[in-house]
Amino acid sequence: MNQEQNSQRLDKWLWSARFFKSRALATKLLSAGRVRLSGKVVTKSNQLVKKNDVLTFPQGAFIRVIKVLFLAERRGPAPEAQLLFEDLSPIEQQKEAAKKRVEFNGAVSNRPRGGGRPTKDDRRAIDRLMRRD
Repeated sequence: MNQEQNSQRLDKWLWSARFFKSRALATKLLSAGRVRLSGKVVTKSNQLVKKNDVLTFPQGAFIRVIKVLFLAERRGPAPEAQLLFEDLSPIEQQKEAAKKRVEFNGAVSNRPRGGGRPTKDDRRAIDRLMRRD
């Protein structure tokens, strides 16, 4: 194991770089054909990834574009995992996704934080507003 690796399984690298909580989740995305390796669709989790390969895959609200800088020896802490790749995703897309999260969180409720449980009168007003009879 002292010799330097020149390739690694794609599912294992995605897991080691902390894009997924488990290798099973990485494998599921790969099997669905949602990952591109240097522009080609990958459907097998045993596909080998090398340094300087570019990965494209959906994660959350936006598309991640990742350049592989190093191969992982193990799944380490998050700061160590961030050194394995360079994020090439468009910054505008990340800002837009963050803005949507803020808008969604603001639209959930206009109730003051810590306002507690709604009273019976509040609940009836909510039911009238939501047209629940």
